[in-house]
Amino acid sequence: MLSEGQKITNIRRKRKISKGIIYIQSSFNNTIISLTNLKSEVLFWASSGSCGFKGARKGTPFSAKVAIDKIIKFANDQGIKTVQVILKGPGPGRETAIRSLQKSNFEILLICDRTAIPHNGCRPPKKRRV
Repeated sequence: MLSEGQKITNIRRKRKISKGIIYIQSSFNNTIISLTNLKSEVLFWASSGSCGFKGARKGTPFSAKVAIDKIIKFANDQGIKTVQVILKGPGPGRETAIRSLQKSNFEILLICDRTAIPHNGCRPPKKRRV
């Protein structure tokens, strides 16, 4: 229990990390970007929705750029110099996010695409009759 005069504070500790992994999950409706350390423990995340975009604007390349800029700023504060990039999904934000990362001062060691591709999985819906 807190006594009078004590405050609860949420302090984000500054960790000095030199390498990180950036996961970009880009769908048609949103772009979610996570920054992790090499053990895949999430340090920071941002998405188009968390940057203030709503509705159809979340799926735009501009909203993905705003989200990746937020990640880049946090990574610079943490002292991250080299990153690996792992992409997933077919959305419009993936190209913009990679371009923004390449323009920043990070050394990109790896760009890996882990988009799921169906190997003749689910049966497609029946044909529409109009």
